Amino acid sequence: MKLTVYHDGQFWVGVIELNDGGKLKAGRYLFGSEPKDQEILDFVNNHLLGFCRQLSQEVSVGFTERRAINPKRIARMAAREMNKPGVASAAHQAIQLEYEKRKKERKTFTREQKEQLKEYKREIARQKAKAKHRGK
Repeated sequence: MKLTVYHDGQFWVGVIELNDGGKLKAGRYLFGSEPKDQEILDFVNNHLLGFCRQLSQEVSVGFTERRAINPKRIARMAAREMNKPGVASAAHQAIQLEYEKRKKERKTFTREQKEQLKEYKREIARQKAKAKHRGK
């Protein structure tokens, strides 16, 4: 699991990448104004797992298994990651898929709501017509 926090020009955004057996799930969390270390730590400790459970879209990525890595090498790799700008394209693709999925869900929900409202209005009109016909 990897959390990358960056400034996208307007807001501070956290991108969560979850690698699970060759499948990559990614999500985007909006922090708003510049988050303090305590806010990020609070997010990681309290909200990260719930956020990861919501992620459903997966992108298959070819990952290779690695052997044990020297701690000094890990420190150098972490320093390189800190200097690297932006977010991985695979994570971006997973975020885009998640966004599209939510957009479709929202559209279907809105369409159903509109249809229910139309049906309700039709039923009211029918009842009024029947009442009028009966002379009430």
